[in-house]
Amino acid sequence: MSSIAYDLKKIKAFIFDMDGVISGTVVPMAPDGEAQRTLNIKDGYAMQYAVKQGFTIAIISGGLSQAMKERAAYLGIQHCFMRVPNKLECLKQLMEETGLRKEEIIYVGDDIPDREIMAFVGLPVAPNDAVPEIKAVAKYISHKNGGFGVVRDVIEQTLKAQGKWANGQGWGW
Repeated sequence: MSSIAYDLKKIKAFIFDMDGVISGTVVPMAPDGEAQRTLNIKDGYAMQYAVKQGFTIAIISGGLSQAMKERAAYLGIQHCFMRVPNKLECLKQLMEETGLRKEEIIYVGDDIPDREIMAFVGLPVAPNDAVPEIKAVAKYISHKNGGFGVVRDVIEQTLKAQGKWANGQGWGW
């Protein structure tokens, strides 16, 4: 049974911010100044599984990470947008290309740049450690922090509600 008060059977897409959602809020820096993001393996597994189940997954970030682009491609994620100045406009373009409607979309964000896009989608979600302004917009606040299972939490609950979790299809990489 889901702890999310939304009709999860409507959901066809998961859109994620990168920093503070897919990766944690603390980012080690390499000597050359490049951010070294950490990723949760169980989040990654859930993302690739959702792709195999026919869901659209996208990453929309104001940040930039070549490693994240490569990880997204490895997981089967076809939509990875970096250095996005206006996340809502990016989402609207994606919706036009895919035919998605806002009530079919979960967006997970954690900080001020996510506020506008979260107010637009059907199901705005915040990690437990999101800023108060984002928690105020969220319809669901996960018990998991960004980078530590929030992605898996929303994907697993959604797929379970749709009868697509642990159904024996696509469990391998």
